[in-house]
Amino acid sequence: MTDQTRMSDQTLSEFTAQLASAQPAPGGGGAAALTGALAASLAAMAANVTAANPRYAERADALTALAAACDAQRTALLALIDADAAGFLPLQRAYAIPKTDPDRAARLAAAARTACQAPLAMLEHCAQAALLLPAALETASPLLRSDIGCAAALCHAAAEAAAMNVLVNTGLLAPDDRAETEARAEHLRATVAQSCAQTVDAVRAALRGEG
Repeated sequence: MTDQTRMSDQTLSEFTAQLASAQPAPGGGGAAALTGALAASLAAMAANVTAANPRYAERADALTALAAACDAQRTALLALIDADAAGFLPLQRAYAIPKTDPDRAARLAAAARTACQAPLAMLEHCAQAALLLPAALETASPLLRSDIGCAAALCHAAAEAAAMNVLVNTGLLAPDDRAETEARAEHLRATVAQSCAQTVDAVRAALRGEG
């Protein structure tokens, strides 16, 4: 991560070039956060475009509120790109501690706990975003159904990636801490997966004229 520019303020070309570089961060966590932000952005777009259409004037207030809620998730997930990279730095330093150091295991565990925080937060925000998608599907213009389906697919992918970025570090935690962290991550991942799958299925059915 550069000191001059937040990753969330970079262009997509700059961020993806940094992601592809030899630097260890940003990595999967940053990519997960960006993917979640894209999902929230699509849902907000569907609400905003519909709200601007006079045909849906009676839904304008609900759509505006929905767009604002989606945008809040977009903003939070973008911030987690930098938070994830920052959370990796203590772990990187802890791995460099000589294996003969008696405090190494404890310091690795503390650093791993820190590294888990951003992807866990991503899962929380993906879960919140996933809960907004059925309302978007119900209230947005039918012409925007495919965008909401894309949002659901991206939200699911973001949650799966974020969960992996939790699990990659839990082996360093104390047994009780590991069990609790993994259970929390799995619950959130499964919640997002189920919710997003339902939205994707509903969109596919609607696009095929089955619903």
